[in-house]
Amino acid sequence: MLPVLLAQVGLPLLVKAVGAGLSKIDHPAAKGAAEALEAVDAAVGRSEIAPEQLVEANRHAEALARIESDDYRTAVAEVNTSLRAEVASDDPYVRRMRPTFGYIMAATWLAQMLAVAWVIVVDPVQAGAVIAALASLGTIWSVGLAVLGIYVYKRSEEKRAAVGETSATLLAGVARRFSGR
Repeated sequence: MLPVLLAQVGLPLLVKAVGAGLSKIDHPAAKGAAEALEAVDAAVGRSEIAPEQLVEANRHAEALARIESDDYRTAVAEVNTSLRAEVASDDPYVRRMRPTFGYIMAATWLAQMLAVAWVIVVDPVQAGAVIAALASLGTIWSVGLAVLGIYVYKRSEEKRAAVGETSATLLAGVARRFSGR
């Protein structure tokens, strides 16, 4: 994303924006980086950095943006290929993997919450420690629930595609509302 921004607005404007943002952070590393970027901005303003060098920096940023875009496009193509293979599979378990994962997540969540409730009721002295330990599982749960969210979202897309609906973006939906279509 940064190379795309850099390629669109140019290095001098990006130096100013990042320097201003970093100067607001109360940390020696951020302050040092902000000062360095202010020095670069001043050098550009005094024409100490040749325009050819700025053009080359922007060209390099554009090349990085292209590489990043190609990498992203390749990753999306691989995900689409694996999802299409899953949908086309004749193996019932492969087609049911997403619902199975959802049921396992729900059962695990239920078991965990029942265990916490049990500890709170039966041994209230230990409740604080158990709830603190439960908070440590937040990262694990966030990953699992994020995967489940993607599964549900993709399955909804597949169902819409099966009945001939096209999947519109948020912006397309807003535009359709305003245009009255």
